[in-house]
Amino acid sequence: MFSRILTSALFAGAAAGLIAALLQLVFVQPVLLHAELYESGELVHFGAEAVSAHPELPGMFSELTRDALSVIFTMLTYTGYALVMVALMSVAEGQGHTIDGRTGVLWGLAGFVAFHLAPGFTLAPEVPGVAAADVYARQVWWFATVAAALVALWLIAFGGNLISYLIAAALLMAPHLIGAPEPDVFTGPVPTEIGALFAARAFGIGLVAWVLVGAFAGYFWQTEGKRAAATA
Repeated sequence: MFSRILTSALFAGAAAGLIAALLQLVFVQPVLLHAELYESGELVHFGAEAVSAHPELPGMFSELTRDALSVIFTMLTYTGYALVMVALMSVAEGQGHTIDGRTGVLWGLAGFVAFHLAPGFTLAPEVPGVAAADVYARQVWWFATVAAALVALWLIAFGGNLISYLIAAALLMAPHLIGAPEPDVFTGPVPTEIGALFAARAFGIGLVAWVLVGAFAGYFWQTEGKRAAATA
């Protein structure tokens, strides 16, 4: 069982992480590099002269070490996510639920909701240079929100009764009713248009990555199960 979990998670996480990393290099990194120009003061928003919205930015893999490390880190991150997902898939299968590539898509959507949409509903992805509250307080709120969302989604999927659904709804709403830590004042040199584009692309690529993790995890879990049954 452990070998099946590990193999499925490694393949699923590495494949989804690689695709996500490449998408980030194409769509997210240019936005971050653009924001860094304002953070460093090289570009000034609302200055004496109008600033082009399309400055010359380094191309993809122009900083090979930085980009390669980003790819590796993303692959490792999604492999970790896949390990958790496949372990939970094994529990669900033990309870009689079907796990394959198609149902894996639903697992991936649940992962996106828990790790991206639920915390991002109040604490959106941010570009460098924007005002932010204390990092530790934000991390505590983020982890609590993700944990609450994971429990809520499990209750929605496998609870099967009204009480479970009501508890799930309360868990999903509670962190946002309490509210995330906010800065005392709003400051920052980066135009809001860049921040909005970064948040939109971060959510979009997060959705793609999680759907791929779920689909790959379900597929490899089913494939490894068939292979194990054939050799038994």
